[in-house]
Amino acid sequence: MFYNDNTIAFFDGAYTKVGNIRMNPYAQAIHYGIGVFEGIRAYDTPNGVKIFKAREHFERLLYSAKVLQLEPEYSVDDFISISYQVLEKNNLKDAYIRPIFSLCENMTLKFSTEAHFMLTVWEWGKYLGKECVDVTLSSYQKPNPKSTRLDAKITGNYINSVLATTEAKQKGFDEGLLTDLNGFVAEGPGENIFMEWNGKLFTPPQGHILPGITRQTVMNIAKEEGIEVEERFFTPEELITADAAFFTGTAIEVAGIDSIDNQKFPKEWNKTIGYHIAQKYSAFTRN
Repeated sequence: MFYNDNTIAFFDGAYTKVGNIRMNPYAQAIHYGIGVFEGIRAYDTPNGVKIFKAREHFERLLYSAKVLQLEPEYSVDDFISISYQVLEKNNLKDAYIRPIFSLCENMTLKFSTEAHFMLTVWEWGKYLGKECVDVTLSSYQKPNPKSTRLDAKITGNYINSVLATTEAKQKGFDEGLLTDLNGFVAEGPGENIFMEWNGKLFTPPQGHILPGITRQTVMNIAKEEGIEVEERFFTPEELITADAAFFTGTAIEVAGIDSIDNQKFPKEWNKTIGYHIAQKYSAFTRN
């Protein structure tokens, strides 16, 4: 369960029990999947609770809101303050934070000018629950970037992710891997991907992916460690010839990919660049 009868959320300016929150049946968020959100982690560190990359996440939330032509009354500092208060009210230190704007009632296909803002938190271990995952190439592709805004975290975009993950699990895999409309590797349903080849990292460029904050953090760590990272397109056929690969994302953090469609990568996870970066990332988030 993500919540119980005593769970407190922030909803439209007030702290309230989750069970008291009600949505209008004519809300665009319900009918058309129109809203924007973020996924953020808080860590229990020796110096107290720390929300990782809070400013970057909330700046992206405001960017996504502007894509929907919203003008939120909250600032980044407001979001951060609300997040810490909701964590405290729920007695959580290691937790996942979900802020979301959901558009209000309007049955037309024009953006509602009003939106509810809600922020919830829950305990959530490492997404997929594994240090290494088995992946399948999905039959689904990422949407054409001219069909929607892939650089914004729009709620409706994630039906693509749900379809890909559901398909993967029904086939017995942990997660799916999607290509773009040109057949190049794009990303997982909720994760960016890196490929290791001859001591260098490669990751798909922006345009067909959500440019993840964890992705950028990993690229920064790699730079500090003297590891070259190149953003370029590559095919699934090229990927399976690589030395290793790994996913990145707020929920999954940094997780190795053990195999793609049962074809294992030659390097053991604990001997890869990804594993080294995963250790650095873990230390960075918890100190």
